[in-house]
Amino acid sequence: MTTFDKREEGFEKKFALDEEQRFKANARRNKLFGQWAAEKLGLSGADAEAYAKTVVMADFEEAGDDDVFRKVQADFKAKSVALSDQQIRRTMDDLMGEAAAQIKAGN
Repeated sequence: MTTFDKREEGFEKKFALDEEQRFKANARRNKLFGQWAAEKLGLSGADAEAYAKTVVMADFEEAGDDDVFRKVQADFKAKSVALSDQQIRRTMDDLMGEAAAQIKAGN
């Protein structure tokens, strides 16, 4: 194997690892986001965990974060939780940073 081949293989492995960590961080963010939203909706215990799982599952409807955002936004409107779209999106962004840090730390 040439040096170029080894280098290419190294880049491919790094890319695969980065993608795996990004997927895990996104799933973790969605769970944390679901737990945060459950609290705002007045849910606790098993109901909060079940709700968080529905938020995680909502991410499989389409690519990107809009499906998760729309689910929580609709649930907030249905329960008259007064949070702006900007507040919801800011929380999603903040929790993504937290989730990425947790994954990187191995938690």
